[in-house]
Amino acid sequence: MIRGKKVILREKRLEDAYQDYVWRTDEELSRLDATVPLRTRFSSFKAYYADELEFPLPLRCKFAVDDLSGKHIGNCMYYGMDREKGEVEVGIMLGDRAYWGQGYGADAVQSLIRYLFNVEGMRRVYLHTLEWNKRALRSFEKCGFTARDRVRRDGQTFVLMDISRERWEKLTDPLQNSSVQSETGSSPPAGPGP
Repeated sequence: MIRGKKVILREKRLEDAYQDYVWRTDEELSRLDATVPLRTRFSSFKAYYADELEFPLPLRCKFAVDDLSGKHIGNCMYYGMDREKGEVEVGIMLGDRAYWGQGYGADAVQSLIRYLFNVEGMRRVYLHTLEWNKRALRSFEKCGFTARDRVRRDGQTFVLMDISRERWEKLTDPLQNSSVQSETGSSPPAGPGP
């Protein structure tokens, strides 16, 4: 379990399957996730879900995102972990629209970054987000990510963003934050919290 200021990241459970199915079949959420809505029956989805929980793929981990009261509001994950390079890709989806635009997604990402740098020993965390998804771009920038490149995949343009451990440490270390502020002329993005 990974605790943030507003969210808790926890292991996925079979009880999450129905809510995940609802989100995966939603047109708008699918578009934001650069995919098509799931068209399979729930029974088939649940069977696949159970297998994935029992036999997780290596070098990746999925988390449920809960608010502090324990309500399941979304999911996040890391995947493609390269221990030799110290790099890993992350992704997030807040399915519960009532939590959009209130900092829950940023807190989930910041909590996951903190875990990846402090526990897994990663040196770089990166992600791809749709170029037109301005809300996601702002949220990732708030977390300290920097846009690096544009990537075309499946007819869509994504922004490749990353954050290095060194940058993250500067943004989260109160002693170094003043030097970051004086270098940029503005306050640094919110850090991952305690």
